[in-house]
Amino acid sequence: MSKLRGAYAVDAVLLGVAVVWGTSYLVAKDLTAVAAVSVVLALRYLLTAASLVVVCAGTRSLPDRRELRVGVLLGCTQAAILALETAGVAHTSATNAGLLISLTVVCTPLLESAWSRSWLPAPFFVAATLAVVGVGLLVSADGLAAPGGGDLLVLAAAGVRATHVTLIGRLTAGRAYRSLHITTVQAVVGTAVFGLAAAPQLPGTLPELSAADWGRLAYLALACSVFAFLAQTWAIRRTSASRASLLMGTEPVWAVAAGLGLGDERLTAPSAVGAALIVASTYWGRAVEGRHRARITEPETPDAAFADADYGGREPAQSAR
Repeated sequence: MSKLRGAYAVDAVLLGVAVVWGTSYLVAKDLTAVAAVSVVLALRYLLTAASLVVVCAGTRSLPDRRELRVGVLLGCTQAAILALETAGVAHTSATNAGLLISLTVVCTPLLESAWSRSWLPAPFFVAATLAVVGVGLLVSADGLAAPGGGDLLVLAAAGVRATHVTLIGRLTAGRAYRSLHITTVQAVVGTAVFGLAAAPQLPGTLPELSAADWGRLAYLALACSVFAFLAQTWAIRRTSASRASLLMGTEPVWAVAAGLGLGDERLTAPSAVGAALIVASTYWGRAVEGRHRARITEPETPDAAFADADYGGREPAQSAR
């Protein structure tokens, strides 16, 4: 019975990670309505970095030189992801953003297979094609149309996130790096990058932010970054990779629920079909890729496969937040 309760607790934590990530698009969209993208990101990163530094201090550990080098590089790519993603959600719906960014799930294996010259089976490419068709329908609204500027920015963010995830695997495979250290370095890098970019606007913007705005910033920093990272690391070590991927893969579903239920957004019939195609094809693509990987690699235990959940082995794409 205690093991069963423990399994339910792990599932609840992973589902909580998916929920906070899925709702982050609507929260970011609300913030970009009152502050520049650079200001939103500078404050989000500052709160995240400060919290992670406190956690590091509590563990009495600091990044070593190798972790610093890797963290700085990954910090730059992560900053690019959030810049594109946040700028994109400012010019499209939170629903579209949450669905489009999920295309990382099919982009990452494509990039990895091209890099390693180990091509995926044909069904994966069918799933990827259906995902592209889903994108076309999602942005079609009341008639077929090209993606808008915000949609294109989020699509670019999905591409950069796929590169980021692939780099994580390449740079950290077989190395005893601590996820907490590398994530903290990334947050400090992002704080420096966006702090410099937002410096001219910060003095005029800070007094204008309401208590609700600061609450949204705290949610993005503490729930979507600090909590999600630590919770994912704790939970993923206590379950299987496939189960963790399935639960965290519900992120776009929560993005749609938040956009439609809380953001007063809507989906037309073609857009709804496109949303369903994106979700279904990304799940199918993930399953095909997982089976393919299982055939070409030796079986691993959950603890070995995810010994350092975000930065060891192959992580779920969503963890690159």
